[in-house]
Amino acid sequence: MRTLVAIPVFNEAKYVRTVLSRVLERIADVLVIDDGSTDDTPALVREFPVRLVQREVNAGYGRSIRDAFAYARAEGFDWLITMDCDEQHEPASIPRFVDAARAGEWDVISGSRYLDADLPIGSPPQDRRAINALMTAEINRRLNLGITDAFCGFKAYRVSALEALRPTEDGYAQPMQFWVQAAAAGLRITEIPVRLIYNDPTRTFGGPLNDPDIRLAHYRRVLHCELRRQARRLPGAALRDVCCP
Repeated sequence: MRTLVAIPVFNEAKYVRTVLSRVLERIADVLVIDDGSTDDTPALVREFPVRLVQREVNAGYGRSIRDAFAYARAEGFDWLITMDCDEQHEPASIPRFVDAARAGEWDVISGSRYLDADLPIGSPPQDRRAINALMTAEINRRLNLGITDAFCGFKAYRVSALEALRPTEDGYAQPMQFWVQAAAAGLRITEIPVRLIYNDPTRTFGGPLNDPDIRLAHYRRVLHCELRRQARRLPGAALRDVCCP
């Protein structure tokens, strides 16, 4: 089973050496997608035996995930694991994703920060936890899913299953589109626990999305528009009150 770990980065010079060192202890094939960093991140990445895709300008988290999907498919990998580079995702958890993938029962193995009995490290801002809970509940209600963490980027994907997805969302609302498309494609989804780690309260989304009300409205708009686009493939979905301007 050929497995690729893909790590989107944007100005992660503080963490990238530590993260890549720990990831490479556990898996050999690593792809770093640099989303237009303006610090030393690209130079630091080149110190390691990893593959680097470098973008000149910042295009967004969702675009980096699309690049990871495309790369994994083009290079013939069987599984793709995505994780962040800010030390909120523990490389020590990678083998658990690999083991779950080897079981052969699932197409998507999604990390959940709310299934782990261990004590969390740090605490996310209250608005982020609240928005996650609200959107996770709405996704479950509309798609009849049973997920507990809609926004965790620590995931494993069966690469062949990605053929059924047509993602277009470039930004942080990418998970909203992903869950709708995954449900419409009938992908088999499970969650495994990962630790909730939040060690940098100064991180922001940037621009208008720093406002929680604007961010929540944006997430809901992306979700609703994708529900409308996929309505024919979602006969059991709850589409009442879907609003897509």
